[in-house]
Amino acid sequence: MTYSDALLRRILRETRTIAAVGVSLNELRPSNFVARYLRLKGFRVIPVNPAYVGQEAFGARVLSSLSEITEGPVEMVDIFRRSDQAGAVVDEALAHLTDKGLRTIWMQIGVEDPEAARRAEARGLTVIMNRCPKIEYQRLFGELRWGGFNTGVISSKL
Repeated sequence: MTYSDALLRRILRETRTIAAVGVSLNELRPSNFVARYLRLKGFRVIPVNPAYVGQEAFGARVLSSLSEITEGPVEMVDIFRRSDQAGAVVDEALAHLTDKGLRTIWMQIGVEDPEAARRAEARGLTVIMNRCPKIEYQRLFGELRWGGFNTGVISSKL
């Protein structure tokens, strides 16, 4: 799976609201760190995890499922679930969020479900698999260079 920098940059620029499915409230978990980072970058993050229903996280109440999202737009669903569970999340997103502006299904690092991706793409959505929006944001918008990483992106920005 190869995604152009232009595609990833467009998604991250056009997305304002992200439903983070499977996000943890444990600050040591990668899903928490990613969601917190995205919130700090100005994204609205809707936490979805039945284990934490009703608690507050990232400026919002934790929901048990995508079907509980009542207001839009929700442009992206970021999946922090195992690959064998990603298809059910995609199907729920297709059933409940396509009328709320859903444009992107994003599966985190290590999460891949080609069949679910085909279903989403057949409905006109963009699907990214096995990538992290936090890492891609940092790479594409210059933040990884601060840590001395070679991002492969040539820029005149300091």
